[in-house]
Amino acid sequence: MTPVTLTGRFVTLVPLTAGHRDGLQQAAADGELWKLFFTMVPRPDDMPAWMESALSLQQKNEALIFTVFENFSGKIVGTSRYCNLDPQNQRLEIGHTWYARRVQRTAVNTECKLLLLGHAFQQLKCIAVEFRTDFLNHRSQRAIERLGARRDGILRNHKIMPNGRIRDSVVYSILNSEWEGVKQNLTFHLERPC
Repeated sequence: MTPVTLTGRFVTLVPLTAGHRDGLQQAAADGELWKLFFTMVPRPDDMPAWMESALSLQQKNEALIFTVFENFSGKIVGTSRYCNLDPQNQRLEIGHTWYARRVQRTAVNTECKLLLLGHAFQQLKCIAVEFRTDFLNHRSQRAIERLGARRDGILRNHKIMPNGRIRDSVVYSILNSEWEGVKQNLTFHLERPC
């Protein structure tokens, strides 16, 4: 997984570096995202440990973590990553995504997913890209479905959350044969007047 910068009209996705810590802390603080029981967004105090873990995964080539910059302001507004890499089976997951509250439900997520999916299918030659979310995170499920992903099923008792709750994960995927339609859908949503 070679680090790459992905640039669109609204956002630029840059491989995570230690220098992004303060901007990510500010993005997480916008909406106090760590308080959402169904997410795993680091608290401001936990950001150094989160950064260390993320950079370690990236260094071991187990994930490619992106910092999301808003193009018009130049500010960091969130993060997303390629994870659960399975090169032998030409699959990966796009996950661990979170954004500052002020950019949620804007073009940011749509364009991020367009860039990440495009790179996964066109450059990395994936045959499937997966998404996972908490069974109780209905907003995330709707956002994933809006991308054009199909629900594959539920992994029961899949993860233990920071608060000790055992999470069921809903699994979605997009296949390479579906990419052109998904791409048209995402492009339409980006170009549609508000």
